[in-house]
Amino acid sequence: MDSSAAAEKAAMDAMTEEERIAYKEQKKQAKDKEKAAKKAEKEARKAAAAAAAAAASAPLKPVTYRGGDEPAPTQMYGDYAVIQSTTPPGGSGRTFVRVDGLRMEVVDEEGMVWVRGRVHTLRAVGRNVFLVLRQSTSTVQAVLAEGGGTSKAFVKWASKELPVETIVDVHARLSPAEVKSCTQGNVELSVVRMYVVSRAAPTPFSLEDAARGEPTSADDALPRVGRDTRLDGRVVDLRVPPHQALLRVQSAVSGLFREFLTARGFVEIHSPKLIGGASEGGADVFTLDYFGRSACLAQSPQLYKQMAICGDMERVFEVGPVFRAENSQTHRHLCEFTGLDFEMQITEHYSEVLDCLDALFVSIFDGINARCTKELEVIGAKSPFEPFVYSPAGTNLRLEYPTAVTMLREAGVEQGDFDDLSTEVERKLGELVKAKYNTDFFILTRFPSAVRPFYTMPEAEDNRYSNSFDVFMRGEEIVSGAQRVHDVDMLAQLAEGKGINVASLKSYLDAFRYGAPPHGGAGIGLERVVMLFLAAGNVRECSMFPRDPKRLSP
Repeated sequence: MDSSAAAEKAAMDAMTEEERIAYKEQKKQAKDKEKAAKKAEKEARKAAAAAAAAAASAPLKPVTYRGGDEPAPTQMYGDYAVIQSTTPPGGSGRTFVRVDGLRMEVVDEEGMVWVRGRVHTLRAVGRNVFLVLRQSTSTVQAVLAEGGGTSKAFVKWASKELPVETIVDVHARLSPAEVKSCTQGNVELSVVRMYVVSRAAPTPFSLEDAARGEPTSADDALPRVGRDTRLDGRVVDLRVPPHQALLRVQSAVSGLFREFLTARGFVEIHSPKLIGGASEGGADVFTLDYFGRSACLAQSPQLYKQMAICGDMERVFEVGPVFRAENSQTHRHLCEFTGLDFEMQITEHYSEVLDCLDALFVSIFDGINARCTKELEVIGAKSPFEPFVYSPAGTNLRLEYPTAVTMLREAGVEQGDFDDLSTEVERKLGELVKAKYNTDFFILTRFPSAVRPFYTMPEAEDNRYSNSFDVFMRGEEIVSGAQRVHDVDMLAQLAEGKGINVASLKSYLDAFRYGAPPHGGAGIGLERVVMLFLAAGNVRECSMFPRDPKRLSP
């Protein structure tokens, strides 16, 4: 018997019978009270667990983070309420990291990051869910694993309630990893919390199917999506990394064009697209009613570029839409495309324009290779192409039209001295040039006057030819240009010879009556440049929402 028990026995021995009965009753009541308290505590824990389980299995209410706070840590997943700009920038207390910027140095003190992206792919494996999150053309793997604070209900919700292309916010622990299937191959995300920003309906086609290039073997039967189907669902198609990359290269070309010319004293202009007469003659114009008068959409900014030169602006350029009512379904024609146009005064010879043009394209090609390495890699992974060959230093190849005709005839091609080049003949000439000079880029000069616009300066020695040129990439024309006629009487005579109503050109011709400097310039098809540099195969791939005779939407 221990000392406490002995002491209690001694105390009881000293008590009267009534005192002993009262003492025992008091002791019994204390034990019953302690037992009841333990039972109540156990039942409370059981009820709390049941309530938590019921809450976890019940449909989630929308998560809100108004009032400057991030989502409550107690709600680990769910749908945001519609974001209506109620929280100021930074008001949620969160800092988001772009997918292409994920690296171990960007985590917070707890090793965590916030990322917003689309659910590119999702697969459930046992008690884990593996997601690929995509932001623009960058991807990263995210893993949601049951246990360690992640409930079974959370995992089930992710595996059952997250359609692909849904936009989510993820709070995750970043850790080193080797993931070959993602552009971020050195890290992965261990998801702690996830919230739906915008739920996606089923897409018209699978991005994975749309991303496949041409079959690599005869037994390659994987599903693919046709171009027309993709263009009908262009918003979804643009999410396919190689397709978006094409437009990012397009953006780079436009920017490089602006940078080069601005650095050389050119001024950007914005000419009207609603005009009273054809820009270049011919029948390929879109006509419309303009308050009871006949008008058309500009085939080029040509006339207004020249008027700017007559206004002593000296060097101008424009990036803008061009409209051609050509009922053509070829791989290279669009009814609306983006023109890169420039015009400049010349001092003595139109080769000054050629020198500028040559240097401009070298700058563009060099810029694409330097700035778009990621995009080129993404595009090449789907559709491998031969690198574009040009001379990055010095003058690129220049051929005169009669020389090209001789080359074609020697190769067995029937080509008239003063006939225009067909698409097939252009391509053949490109092959001959590549074989002889090892270049994909060249300038063809001295075109016949008969196949050039009315404002093209005839050659002084032989007016059957003109001071004009085309630029070719991989055997296809992407630039047309020339020295322009700056004498008003010659302009009017040449316009009449092309069947153009001179009266409709009054404001244009008037610009030359007050003294016009010699000048020349060129018009470049932006989409064609991108298509041919990347050997994309069809100009529609390089237009965000292409317009051709059969396509007017989306």
